Amino acid sequence: MTPTFAKLARATPTHVAFAFLAMGGWALFANRGHGQAAWIAALGQGAMSGVITLLLKRALEAMVARLSGVAAYLAPPALSASLILVLLYAAHRAIGTPQIAATIAVPWSVSTLYAILYTATLVRARNGTPGS
Repeated sequence: MTPTFAKLARATPTHVAFAFLAMGGWALFANRGHGQAAWIAALGQGAMSGVITLLLKRALEAMVARLSGVAAYLAPPALSASLILVLLYAAHRAIGTPQIAATIAVPWSVSTLYAILYTATLVRARNGTPGS
């Protein structure tokens, strides 16, 4: 990997833009038979995914820093998954997304899996567990 590409790949704006395009694209696909509503869902999901990407990593780090034991492994991903699910559902309901469940399935699953894996990585690193 070239140094320029590596720097770009680590940049926060790159991650936010990728989340916007990937999850907005998914929302467009999930609502493809609904005309203009599909585009509204796509723009809304893209914006939410960008913001979630920007905030989730920092939120998980803050929660893990304040917890210990099994709570450090379970609470951050459970709390973030719950909040993200409520946010996505409420926002899509408010903007009139036709296929809410299909629209939020992928972004919610990806953010929840990320939260589980990143939280475990943080706790293991803090505890000095091998493989972290």
